Amino acid sequence: MPIEIKELHIKINVPGDSEQPRNGGGDEENSKEKIIEACVEQVMEILSKKEER
Repeated sequence: MPIEIKELHIKINVPGDSEQPRNGGGDEENSKEKIIEACVEQVMEILSKKEER
């Protein structure tokens, strides 16, 4: 019997985010881009695994 997922909750904890002082935002934008890239990569891996089934 197949299982259907109706909701998906994603929670991300970034270590050291509250410890770093915010200075200008250039570094913050770079780290946000890296996080977004990692999330997109993981989603694409999940989708490719889903297609294999």
